[in-house]
Formats: sequence, C-alpha cells, structure tokens
Amino acid sequence: MGNKVEICGVDTSKIPVLSTEEKNELFLKIKNGDDKARDIFINGNLRLVLSVIKRFYGRGENLDDLFQVGCIGLIKAMDNFDLEQNVQFSTYAVPMIIGEIRRYLRDNNPIRVSRSVRDLAYKALSVKDRMMKENQKEVTIEEIAKELGVNKEEVVFSLDAIQEPISLQEPVYGDGTENLYIMDQVSDTKNTDEIWTENITILEAMKKLNEKEKMIVNKRFFEGRTQIEVAEEIGISQAQVSRLEKSAIGHIRRIYK
Repeated sequence: MGNKVEICGVDTSKIPVLSTEEKNELFLKIKNGDDKARDIFINGNLRLVLSVIKRFYGRGENLDDLFQVGCIGLIKAMDNFDLEQNVQFSTYAVPMIIGEIRRYLRDNNPIRVSRSVRDLAYKALSVKDRMMKENQKEVTIEEIAKELGVNKEEVVFSLDAIQEPISLQEPVYGDGTENLYIMDQVSDTKNTDEIWTENITILEAMKKLNEKEKMIVNKRFFEGRTQIEVAEEIGISQAQVSRLEKSAIGHIRRIYK
C-alpha cells in the first residue's frame, strides 16, 4: 500500500510542485474567480495530501478514500486561506487536511458513537479552540462545560468517545534522551505488571530511597496514581516524575539483585 503510485487515478509520481511565487499568483486569480487557476493550484498541492495520509498507513484504511477526504481538506484550506496572514500555505493547510481525515475516521469508526455524543464533542472542541485564541492559554474541562452549559463529566465522556484507539506504547513526550508513553499515564490499580512491589521486601528497600523517590513509588505503585497526577501533586514535571520513578525502581532492583 505504501508503494502505491496511482491514487484515485492520479499518478502521484508526476504531481507538479509550485513555488511560493506561483502559489501567490494563482491565489490572486482564484480570488477573482478563475476556475483554471483553482484547478492548477489544487493539483500543485496534492503532495501535501500525500504527506498527510502517510501518517495513517497501516490502519487498514483504503488509500483512495483517505486521499479523497484529504483533498476535501485541501480545498477547504484553499478557500479559507488569507495571503495577508503572512504564513506559508502548507503551514495552514496541513492541520486542516489532518482534521478532515480524522473526522472521517471517527465518523466511520466501527465502534459506533451516538450523534448527540459526537455533536457535543465537536462543540467542545470548537469552544476550546475559540477560548484558546481569545485567552491565549490552555482551557480546562470545567471552563468548556460552563460555556456549553453541561456537566464536565459529559464533556469528558464525549471527547473520550471520539478518540481513535491507540497503542499503550505510543510516545507522548520525548526530551531527546528518553520517551514517556501512554502506559505511563494510565492508573495501575492492580499492579499486575509490577507484582514484585507487593512483596514485603520492597517496603524495606524503600527505606533506602530519598524522600521524593519514596513518595513517587508509593503514589505510583501503591496508590495507583498516574505520572501526571503525581507531578501535579508534588509540583514537578511529568518527565521528572518518570526519571525519579525509574531511578527508584533501578535502586530497589540493584539491592535485591
């Protein structure tokens, strides 16, 4: 699939590439209603669609379908782009293409989500984007719920319902030396993968840890907290929690090796 040359009848190996000057000239013609310039511009930017759909390889989706949906995103970006914003068209278009494909994948997910739940989720995302632009800061679930006049639990449920399934091994943060993964953010109430921490000898080993390491191990493996929760409680970053956790576990293992 990844080596496919022709998609939807388009020979992707022969897609033209437009320079910035050519794009700007075509935009001026498009704004004046030139349909031929519109077609040339779309064809000259199809590589943006190809670059985006590569991110969705291996999901069992039909490339032709993804390409067509990506083209819709490209056209929407072209219709809404403003030359006076002084940004590259690709910078503006790629997020719109990705968004269009993600909406398609969500709407065609085999796990059916009711329309009312989907509608609430899309409204919540729209409110979040608007409030972030207005306030220039991260928006909380409580603020979104208040704006929509619903309970925060409803907002959380709706947003969770439209998320695509992802691997627990999906990296969510990296600082060049190590990564944090989805599994690091999941509460572990049973500790099935860390059953050794239930052994009484671990309690003895913990006495040899410093206070911060001891607190992190206790909260993570005995109280089942996520790294994000621990970071917020003790006022450090999640990356620091991860490093301290790994250091503490390594120390304990060396003691009882």
